[in-house]
Amino acid sequence: PRDYRPWGWYESLVIGPRFQVKRIVVHPGAALSLQSHHHRAEHWIVVEGTAKVTVDSEVKLIAENQSVYIPLGAIHRMENPGTVPLTLIEVQTGSYLGEDDIIRYEDVYARGKGAKG
Repeated sequence: PRDYRPWGWYESLVIGPRFQVKRIVVHPGAALSLQSHHHRAEHWIVVEGTAKVTVDSEVKLIAENQSVYIPLGAIHRMENPGTVPLTLIEVQTGSYLGEDDIIRYEDVYARGKGAKG
């Protein structure tokens, strides 16, 4: 089932031991929180649209069919600077993949450090 958030929605496609695959859709102009994770790394593959991705101090645009790796512990954010929905596949790997493994540094939707999304 889809899990709706202020920025769009996601759904888990495959869940296994130490990995998870999600489809994520981000509304035009929306952004996920600036965050990091203690227990997982992520790989984002853009399927449709363009992602503006921050990984630590580096900001870059990721186009369709391109990908970016977010190492464990890296401070990161995904934004949709475009006018069409951003669709991407996220592959998570690590010892713990729960939604509560999110440390938020900045959030345009004013959610707290333990909030989902």
